[in-house]
Amino acid sequence: MSRRELPTGTVTFLFTDVEGSTRLLQEHGADYAGLLDDHRSVLRGSFARHDGVEVDTQGDAFFVAFPSAGAAVAAATEAREALEHGPIRVRMGIHTGEPLATDESYVGIDVHRAARIASAGHGGQIVISETTRGLLEGDIAIRDLGEHRLKDLIGAERLYQVGEGDFAPLRTLDATNLPIAASPLVGREDELEEIVAQLSNGSRLLTVTGPGGTGKTRLALQAAAELVGTLHDGVFWVPLAGLSEPELLPSEVARAIGARDDLAGFLRGKELLILLDNFEHLLDAAPAVGAFLANAGGLRVLVTSRSPLRLSGEREFRLEPLPASDAATLFVERARAVGRELTPDSTVEAICRRLDGLPLAIELAAARTRLLAPELLLERLDSILPLLTGGARDAPERQRTLRATIEWSYDLLDAPGRELFAQLSVFAGSFPLAAAEEVCCTDLDGLAALVDSSLLKPIGDDRFLMLETIREYASETLAGSSDAEELRQHHATFFLALAEQAYGHRFDAEAEWSERLEIDHDDLRAALDWLTEDDPDSALELAGALGWFWLSHGHLAEGRRLVADALDRSTAVGPSRARALTSAGSLTGRGGDADAGRALLSEGIDLWRDLGDRDEFASALVTLGWLLIYDAGDNPGSLDAFERSVELRRELGDRPGETRALVGVCQLLVVLGDVERAEVLSRELLEMADDDPRTEHFAFHFLADCALIRGDVEVAGTRYRESLRAALALGDVLETSFEIQGVAMAAAGAGDLHRGLRLAAAVEALWESLGTSFSVAFWDELLEKYIGGAREALGADADVVWGEGRALAFDDAVDLALTPRDT
Repeated sequence: MSRRELPTGTVTFLFTDVEGSTRLLQEHGADYAGLLDDHRSVLRGSFARHDGVEVDTQGDAFFVAFPSAGAAVAAATEAREALEHGPIRVRMGIHTGEPLATDESYVGIDVHRAARIASAGHGGQIVISETTRGLLEGDIAIRDLGEHRLKDLIGAERLYQVGEGDFAPLRTLDATNLPIAASPLVGREDELEEIVAQLSNGSRLLTVTGPGGTGKTRLALQAAAELVGTLHDGVFWVPLAGLSEPELLPSEVARAIGARDDLAGFLRGKELLILLDNFEHLLDAAPAVGAFLANAGGLRVLVTSRSPLRLSGEREFRLEPLPASDAATLFVERARAVGRELTPDSTVEAICRRLDGLPLAIELAAARTRLLAPELLLERLDSILPLLTGGARDAPERQRTLRATIEWSYDLLDAPGRELFAQLSVFAGSFPLAAAEEVCCTDLDGLAALVDSSLLKPIGDDRFLMLETIREYASETLAGSSDAEELRQHHATFFLALAEQAYGHRFDAEAEWSERLEIDHDDLRAALDWLTEDDPDSALELAGALGWFWLSHGHLAEGRRLVADALDRSTAVGPSRARALTSAGSLTGRGGDADAGRALLSEGIDLWRDLGDRDEFASALVTLGWLLIYDAGDNPGSLDAFERSVELRRELGDRPGETRALVGVCQLLVVLGDVERAEVLSRELLEMADDDPRTEHFAFHFLADCALIRGDVEVAGTRYRESLRAALALGDVLETSFEIQGVAMAAAGAGDLHRGLRLAAAVEALWESLGTSFSVAFWDELLEKYIGGAREALGADADVVWGEGRALAFDDAVDLALTPRDT
């Protein structure tokens, strides 16, 4: 049964939670599950009778939306009365606002506010906001509870109680020096829960680290707020950004917590939390923090810093940028605050990606929507730092612009650290340790210092990443350096050598090296851009070395353009031109221009022959053979190319090369309908594969083709899935798409028409996105028989199903294809 439509416009939110659920479980044991079910049934009945729509349920808590304040209060009152004599007591909080409704939930401050109101109450108590109170009509017993600061840290609000019951004081923030926040925390639920749990379960020193602008302070303040009321002697905030002398830390702490004379004596025997905020410029004062902890067993210290303190017992919590959904929500909420009504659409998501998910950058960008529509803002984000200025006037100076935030960290580095920071901006994406060592002449200690300063992020086993927002600042610094050009030359040399190494292993370790090139693709592009302007002959070498990778990973249009440009600019002759011509031919033919591709390939083949390089000559013949099958429809010419390559490989004694050429011959047998010979050769290829995934992929594919031609759709589906798994290991997008087409035909032939059409449509959409298409006579005939037949059988529904398939993400299409048909 589908959920009713969410109310829009002015909406009243009701949050509920069971008080003392852990105690109830201990008291009632196995019976607690039944009690909880009864409580849910009572609540849902009351919600439904008053037009409430259940938005979310987590554990024993409900989030419900009502079209009016009166309906929400009536539902809450009815539910409380129904539960009054049972063991379960429920706290309820109600607030009214004008949130933004999404497909599944709501976005806006009002949601957070309602949840915080509920968390302030006690079991059996209904607490409502002043906004909700003002919308109530009729004779309802209301008690004024006064003004309270809730744990969302924003300003105090007058709260009210529905009914006359007597309860303990609300659990709010009225006895702490935590500052008032401008807005509630967006996202970070998991991080908040983990920090609170660590500080509640034995961790006495926890340091939240991360780049400037990740929201360390706001998260730490929220964690401190959550701990108010759990520590006997309180929670205290000590802001340190304005403190410049490390030796003054003890006096600053003493002033904040009210210790007039003997700080150590004051702390001794007390149970409290001290939040030391913005510690990174006072690291020399870290021993003093260690002394605080050593002298006061009940003390816990939460620190925010761009660098860890490096004290024994310290737990570091590295704060990452916001995930995509939370980043988009933050942008939308901050844009609403300046009068721009938005939804978290693809443009907003693209803006947040460009800003690395940094909360400060997102907030500064959202403020620009006062004047710029998101589409225009995105266009201007090619250069981020000049645009992201104009932060709140009451914010610290270093947080009013993104540049100032990064500069704060940069100024804390020593001279070698600043030099390395600038040098690393030469990398366009993530980079391995070996690249940094060779290009920048650094070592692990140098990189570790930047990681400690949160200017560099370790990812994977030996790779590092500089966020794009930080890299832009570093790049500006590098631009003013005298060794910038020399550094770019080192960078290009390193990645040219990497591409050459991958080219040498494109057959014996294709999957491993194609994945490595994909990871380093941004830096390979950057190297090629620099070489194109400064060393066209080396650019030709790099472009030619990458041709096979661009082809297998579906970078057809980009690869074709870059190789063509390299050929135009370079005057080099010899192997580099022959290789580039071979790459250009395969990319051009696969990109849809078979005649031009054939001409380029033929020129390359002739040059390889003239150079006397029989290995490359044989490889280029195989490339030509595939082009003639798939792109030109020239079966005799294709067979001639493959057979010539087989002969050359045998003369060279190259068994793996011979196998690759025989794969082409087997494809020709399938194309010509010689199923018996094709099956025999396919099985021979499986034996010859020697764990080579590409040969296994083709062999299984040909066996599947033969089964499909015979009409054995069950065997065909199994074989296509085996071939698909091998293609996935290679990262070959185009071969993967053929296998999905094969599975689609097998599924349609087996009667699973909807699945067959969806998969076939997903491939069509992929090919359009890659700018390619294929037409091979025997394959087209099979598609018409099975997919065309499925469309005809579904009639008017076929277009709807086809549209669903075109909208399917390709990864989802892969998952669907790999799932065997239900039997």
